[in-house]
Amino acid sequence: MAVASYFYPPLAPFACDARLSRGRLVAEPASPTRTEFHRDRDRIVHATAFRRLKHKTQVFVSPEGDHYRTRLTHTIEVAQIARSLARALGLDEDLAETLALAHDLGHTPFGHTGEEALDEVMRAYGGFDHNAQSLRIVTRLERRYAGFDGLNLCWETLEGLVKHNGPLLAADGTPAERYRERGIPVAILDYDAIHPLDLATHASAEAQAAAIADDIAYDAADIDDGLRAGLFTLDDLGAEVPLARAFLDEIRARHPTLEKHREINELTRRVITRLVEDVIGEARDALAALSPASADDVRTAGRTIVQFSPTIRAYDDGIKTFLYANVYRHPRVVPIRRDAAVVIGDLFAAFFDHPRAMPPQWSAGIENLDEARRARRVADYIAGMTDRYALDEHRRLFAHTPDLR
Repeated sequence: MAVASYFYPPLAPFACDARLSRGRLVAEPASPTRTEFHRDRDRIVHATAFRRLKHKTQVFVSPEGDHYRTRLTHTIEVAQIARSLARALGLDEDLAETLALAHDLGHTPFGHTGEEALDEVMRAYGGFDHNAQSLRIVTRLERRYAGFDGLNLCWETLEGLVKHNGPLLAADGTPAERYRERGIPVAILDYDAIHPLDLATHASAEAQAAAIADDIAYDAADIDDGLRAGLFTLDDLGAEVPLARAFLDEIRARHPTLEKHREINELTRRVITRLVEDVIGEARDALAALSPASADDVRTAGRTIVQFSPTIRAYDDGIKTFLYANVYRHPRVVPIRRDAAVVIGDLFAAFFDHPRAMPPQWSAGIENLDEARRARRVADYIAGMTDRYALDEHRRLFAHTPDLR
């Protein structure tokens, strides 16, 4: 039975059309009630890795407070923004949302600190990259279905997951700039060898919308969480970020006696609105100039289509520079990051030397693996941990575990 036509909203000609999907690695019968991208979204939401995001750090270690964002709440915010962008641009909302929901599946416990620490201990074995780990999760590590490992997602979803930050290969076939020093992660190359993802082109407009939505959500969320944690003040932010200063002046002129928490909310919602509106305007101008007749025309345009204007890009860079100094490298945060890295390093060393300390489903057959594959198995296990579980495992194996608060 074919999916009813009303499940397919009108799309722009350059949008990804689920009816024209390049398909799945393992062929499956079509659903009579959902489009292919809708099915992918549901598979992400029901994945074990998605549920674990609830207890993985965004910036603050999750036990520190109930009101700070975790990877899950951040992901939901990214999905909301991505869907809004997709609707405004005539894109497939389900695909944009799917990519937003999946974009952080490969993150380790303890946020970027955990990723950096795991990459360090894995340096001799190909390193660790959270985008490549997301691909491993959805193509290998999730084991829910009888007919295949992973989630068997559509080509368009996998392409967007891998390429949402741009092509991985330059036109001459060499690694793109961000991969030039260390090469493209092996997990991506291995999968591309059996199911090519066109690594030298840009991703779809839907994937680009999800990527810029991540930037927008990061800016607003980290401002919000940093303010509520008392790492900086509104006036500190306004003094260094002109966009924030303009918004604060407007808010205080209209609401001179507003409580602090409402003032923070008024600021962050204005930041989101301004950035979203800028992306929509810039993308519409770029699309009008390109006049793409298909999703492939966007992929081969040679540049990112869904992005900030130069003016707002400068503001975005200013926000990120401020947050780097005042949140990620704040004196209260740095010791926690340092201790979190110790936890990851300790766990890797313990499980690499004594793999039977891992649960049976992870240690089974590990004695038959060479050193590199054993290291990758250990990295997969650690990367899948929540903050809480990583600390529990460290307490089980070591006499002293840092208090990450």
